[in-house]
Amino acid sequence: MTRISQIGPAVVVAGTLVAALFAGPATIRGVVNASIRADIAKASARLEDGNVLEVISLAQRDIAIVVEPSVVHVSSQGSVDGGGSRFGKFASTGSGWLWDELGHVVTNAHVVEAADRIEIQLHDGEVREGRVIGLDLRSDIAVVKIEEGNLISSLRGESRGVRQGDIVFAFGSPFDFRFSMSSGIVSGLGRAAGLDDIDYENFIQVDAAINPGNSGGPLTDTQGRVIGMNTAIATGRGNTIGQGQFAGIGLAIPMSQITTVVEQIIETGEVQKGFLGVGLAEVSRMAGVRDGISREMMDAILDQYDGEGVAVTRVEPDYPAALAGIKIGDVIERVDGRRVRGLEQLKSMISSGRPGDVVTLDVWSIDPTTGVAGSRSVDVTLGELDPIMSSPAAQKLRVLGLSELSTSTRDRAAEMGVEFRAGVIVLKSDERSRLGGLFPAGTILIEGGSRTIASYDELLARFDRALQAGGSMRSLGFQITAIRPDGERITVEL
Repeated sequence: MTRISQIGPAVVVAGTLVAALFAGPATIRGVVNASIRADIAKASARLEDGNVLEVISLAQRDIAIVVEPSVVHVSSQGSVDGGGSRFGKFASTGSGWLWDELGHVVTNAHVVEAADRIEIQLHDGEVREGRVIGLDLRSDIAVVKIEEGNLISSLRGESRGVRQGDIVFAFGSPFDFRFSMSSGIVSGLGRAAGLDDIDYENFIQVDAAINPGNSGGPLTDTQGRVIGMNTAIATGRGNTIGQGQFAGIGLAIPMSQITTVVEQIIETGEVQKGFLGVGLAEVSRMAGVRDGISREMMDAILDQYDGEGVAVTRVEPDYPAALAGIKIGDVIERVDGRRVRGLEQLKSMISSGRPGDVVTLDVWSIDPTTGVAGSRSVDVTLGELDPIMSSPAAQKLRVLGLSELSTSTRDRAAEMGVEFRAGVIVLKSDERSRLGGLFPAGTILIEGGSRTIASYDELLARFDRALQAGGSMRSLGFQITAIRPDGERITVEL
C-alpha cells in the first residue's frame, strides 16, 4: 500500500507530461485540476485523522468556557475635573474579573478612579451596580463590589512560574467588543514601560492583542487560570496608561502583585507596601549617580560586575535593609529566587510584599578590604513604606501643618472622638499653620483634587501626580474638602 501511494504522484506527473506533449491546453488544465483534487482529498483525510490543530482548537474552546463566566464588562460615568471645578461628564468602558463569589471585582484603577457611577455587566448580560471599595493608584489596581449571588469566580494561578514563550489568553472588551478573547505568548518578563501614571512597573509582556477596552481584563494560562491583568499598550516611554492601539506589545500586571493589593483592600480598605530603606540605581546607569556611594566603589562595581542587578547606593540607618546587614555597594540580583532585571522591577517586587514579610535577597558585593567579589543571601524583614521618605506630597502636607495623617477607619475615628467617614483622618496638626489651623486633629479629608479619596496613599498619589505635572501645588488650584470635628464641611484651595 505504501509503495502504491509513493508511485501514485510519479504516475500523475508522468501523465501530465504526456498530456502536455500530445494534448491541447484544455486537456492539460483538466489533468492538473484532477491532480489538485487528489491532493485535496488526501489532505482532508489526514486532517480528519488525528489533526493536532483540531485538538488545539478544542482546548482553546475549553479555555473560553472556563474563563468567560468570570469576566465582566465595566462601564463608568463621572465628571471631568477642570482645575478644581467640574465642568463636564464622561463615560468610559473597560474590563474586569470576579475575584470571588462575594461580588469582589478586580479591574484597573484608571478604569474606575474618577467614576461617580459604575455598572458591571456579567457574562450572561445581567447588569449590576458597583462601588469602589478601594484602589491603589500607584500599581493601577482597584476592587469594585457588586451584589453577591449567582456569581462564578475566576480560577487564580501563580505568575511566579510564568516563563518567556508560554501561551497566554487575554479577555476583555476591546473597542467595546464585549467578552472577546485573544491569544499569544509571553514575550518578556519584568518589563517597565515608563508609564506616567504607574509607580510600580513589573509587567508581563505579551503579544496577545490588547486594545483600549481590554484594560482590567484577565490574562490566563493554558488551564484558564488568571496569571495577570491586562493593563496597557506600550507606544513609547512617558505615555499615559492605555494610550494608542495594539502594536504587538501588551502589558499585564502579574498575579503576585495583584494578590497582595487585592487581599489588603478587601481586608482593611488600604494597602501597605514593603520597604527596604535604601537608595538604588541600575548598575548600567550608575555613572551619574550622586548618593551615598563613593566614586571608588562605583568604579569597582562597573569594572567587575557583569549582570542586570541593581546597586545599593544609600542605606538608611535603623531601617530594614540596614538591620539585615545590607551595605552600600551591594548589588541585588534576586528576590526570593526571582531574577532582578532592573530598578522598576525590584521596586515592584519589594512593594508587593507586606510589612513584616521576610524576603531573601541574593546579593553580589566586593570586599572593601581585599577587593574580592562574592555572593551571599540575606534575609530581610520588610518594613512599612514611609510616606515622608517616598512622597513629595507627604512632605508638602507636613510643611503646611498636617503633621500626621492616616487612612480613616472606624477604630481611628473612635479614638479621635469623631463620626467615621471614609477618607483620610488628621491625627496631629500644627494649629499655628494655615492648613493645620483649618484642619485640626479629628478632621477627615474626604476629597482631594475634586475627587473622593478612600485612603492616605490615594490622597498622596493624586497630589504627587499634580506636583510632578505642575511643580507647585499652590499654583494648581488643588482643593481639599474635609469634615471638621464639629461637623462643618470645609473646602480649602492649596
